[in-house]
Amino acid sequence: MALLDLKGVVKDYPLGQTVVHALRGLDLAIEKGEIVAIMGPSGSGKSTLMHVLGALDTPTDGTASLEGHNLEELGEDELVTLRGKKVGFVFQTFNLIQSLTAQQNVELPMIFLGVRKKARAERARLLLEKVGLGERLEHRPNELSGGERQRVAIARALANNPEIILADEPTGNLDSETGATILDLLKKLSLDEGKTMILITHDPDAAAIAGRIIRLRDGRVVQEVRNA
Repeated sequence: MALLDLKGVVKDYPLGQTVVHALRGLDLAIEKGEIVAIMGPSGSGKSTLMHVLGALDTPTDGTASLEGHNLEELGEDELVTLRGKKVGFVFQTFNLIQSLTAQQNVELPMIFLGVRKKARAERARLLLEKVGLGERLEHRPNELSGGERQRVAIARALANNPEIILADEPTGNLDSETGATILDLLKKLSLDEGKTMILITHDPDAAAIAGRIIRLRDGRVVQEVRNA
């Protein structure tokens, strides 16, 4: 059984008197431990697919399952719990809370799952050390470089030890050298810890670390390439 399995997924959005067909009968299976890059032009359905894969949204038609859980059959509270346990998100704009320290930002997802204060503080510290920020625990986002902020975001994504890391344009706001360092870190996490890594990206350098590249156009998979 695939970790993520989409069959005939359709996603429509009403827009005034019209309907936007974001995904059109899409089939996709992703296995545990894979690194997959999803590419395509603007409007191809990448963001919508990310939302479905991350259990942020459910299909209009078709089926989407995460580790055997059919998303359409789950209530909102169940989806929130499933996301919290199974999926870590890394965003292009980092999405860190400016008033919190690096350690507090990493602790945040653990609060929602009821992890005790001492345990979450210790895990946040260890994760920040793992991404090379052991000396930046008390720094706030505006005191960190772009690469350091993205490392905090990666540590936060790992907070609840999810099976899946879903990275949306993780190098989009970084220079090429910093971006390469972040990609090396993501690849290492996948290889060392068996994390399933899904990259939504325009960046061919980011796609190059993936074992498989899925190309979308008009809400459909139009090409699948396996990297050596």
